[in-house]
Amino acid sequence: MKFGATYEEYLRAEQDKYLGKCSHVEYKRLKKVLKRCQVGRSLQADGADGDEQLEDNDESSEVCECNSCTLCDQMFFTELTKEASEIAGCFSSRVKRLLHIHVHSGLQRYIWRVRQCFIDDQQIMVQEGRLLLNYVTMNAIAIRKILKKYDKIHGSVSGRDFKSKMQTEHIELLQSPWLIELGAFHLNCDDTDADEPGGFFKNGFFKNFSCDLTGAQPLLAMTISETLKYEYSLTCPVCLDTLFNPYALGCGHLFCKACACGAASVYIFQGVKSAPLEAKCPVCRAVGVFGHAVHMTELELLLKTRDKDYWRQRLREERTEMVKQSKEYWDSQAMLSMGI
Repeated sequence: MKFGATYEEYLRAEQDKYLGKCSHVEYKRLKKVLKRCQVGRSLQADGADGDEQLEDNDESSEVCECNSCTLCDQMFFTELTKEASEIAGCFSSRVKRLLHIHVHSGLQRYIWRVRQCFIDDQQIMVQEGRLLLNYVTMNAIAIRKILKKYDKIHGSVSGRDFKSKMQTEHIELLQSPWLIELGAFHLNCDDTDADEPGGFFKNGFFKNFSCDLTGAQPLLAMTISETLKYEYSLTCPVCLDTLFNPYALGCGHLFCKACACGAASVYIFQGVKSAPLEAKCPVCRAVGVFGHAVHMTELELLLKTRDKDYWRQRLREERTEMVKQSKEYWDSQAMLSMGI
């Protein structure tokens, strides 16, 4: 079955479900825009009759030989940018809401434990996470295939350039920090329920996720589909050690909280988001990415439970450094107040 048919079948199945109100890539409509260009500009003036003829000529051999097509550029990339942005926003908001329920404290934690006596919330949340994973996978594949088709028809690299633009504007779905959080969430759920017999957790779904902290390069691996397998490094680019208290900047790069604060020249107790607007990512040098930083709570929980000794050691080190920085800060404030 061709991807277009598979994608349409997926959309029909999702209409009345958890993600029915979320945006999706209008794959069929974008493909029609490319078909008009593929059979030549002469058919554009034929109106509806031309459109009907185009639908019967999927395999037309006439190709637009321009590197940039006004028709496609106006309708295609504008529409795709809007859809990718909406999908990224919907995905991040749904994952954020799901994980907020899972990682909780205080009264919420007590209510959660009471509810577990009556309702299997854990299984419901894993199923919702699986739907979100399918959602981001299908739309990411749709974007990749439609851009590949654009370049094939126009003999250009505009599709590849557009993918770079998506990364710059932080709407590249498979580089979203929330996707890493979703993978860590599934690993945390798998650990929590590893000893429970039968049920949803023994269907092999969790085999799609793995976390290896023993090798030279700590990795979180996710098999998203048959063609999409991603490995995310869990090494901080600054201290070159396994991430501790991890944060993802707006550009998607992961850092320890202390390392991110140090790179932005702010104190640890002030937080990553207190960085000045001109602060740059230490890896890609992108500006303004600290204000959109995400605290990776699920990844933090995963790393904490996988290597407790390492976590306790790093926690002591960070607290010692925080006390030192706090003393320096208040000493400097006292000197300023005295006019020294």
